[in-house]
Amino acid sequence: MTFQLDRRLENDCYQLAESENSLWLLLNNSYFPWFVIVPKTEQTELYLLAKEEQEQLQLEANLISEFVNSCFDCDKLNVASIGNIVKQMHIHIIARTESDPCWPGVVWGTSFKQGYEISDVLEIQTKLKHFCQHKNINGFQFAPVQ
Repeated sequence: MTFQLDRRLENDCYQLAESENSLWLLLNNSYFPWFVIVPKTEQTELYLLAKEEQEQLQLEANLISEFVNSCFDCDKLNVASIGNIVKQMHIHIIARTESDPCWPGVVWGTSFKQGYEISDVLEIQTKLKHFCQHKNINGFQFAPVQ
């Protein structure tokens, strides 16, 4: 299988890290710390993944959730696997605050959009890299941010 990231995710996100099994992305909207995990699979539904793949994806979702909760001011984490527009399997992990412009509603399709400065993306990536080092998480290559 040759893995190809969906063009919409590629256009809307920064790639932070990659492993043999997945990509970790940051949605380019500074209103919300919004991370996306994309497992390298052709399956579009979670239940179709092998048990080991499900466990790996859950482990990564837990890891990114812990990172987001520890590094960003948030009142609630939103974790979801929805994909009506982008059918490629992906997991959203979003830090929500009671002061964010969509609270308490959903962030999907919001008109509140403001891209990150590249320096902010690099800072987030560096924090994620240090977090992984502290947790002794190996196997991820941190991508040059473009």
